Amino acid sequence: MTEPRVRPAILDDAEAIAAAHHSAWVQTYSGLLPAEHWERDTVARRRERWRDRLSREAPGHPLVAVVDERVVGFAQSGSTRSKGGIPAVRPDELWSLYVLPEQHGTGIGVLLLNAVLLPDSLAELWVAEANPRARRFYEKHGFVPDGARFTDDLEIAEIRMVRARDEAASPP
Repeated sequence: MTEPRVRPAILDDAEAIAAAHHSAWVQTYSGLLPAEHWERDTVARRRERWRDRLSREAPGHPLVAVVDERVVGFAQSGSTRSKGGIPAVRPDELWSLYVLPEQHGTGIGVLLLNAVLLPDSLAELWVAEANPRARRFYEKHGFVPDGARFTDDLEIAEIRMVRARDEAASPP
């Protein structure tokens, strides 16, 4: 196995990103979403959305983690966005970070996180409240819940986590 590396995503990565995205969602959200959701949320549908996203220049272009020339995860970051009318509190936001379930615990997530956000950047992210694995991962990397909570269109409760330069600093 070669050392994992990170590179900008290209259009030819759409299928692999869609597969990683879908696998992570199935593992994380299958117990939170109704069966009908998975009839619409397919790898093919995600592939088309990723092809569209990768074919245009847009902020937050994703980076992919590659092992043995296989895409095993991706991440995106950019300027913060308000969520459900809740204003941003940090200048940078981790928009997404997904790793194939079989790659959990291998360091791929850390590699991606550090590639899209500087380790000391003032950043925020939104994570499913019912996703303890992701919450522990982000806490390990200096993010703490700040009390903001939002329920998305799929009825999944999300909490905001923030990071300060000084990891011991209290959230706003």
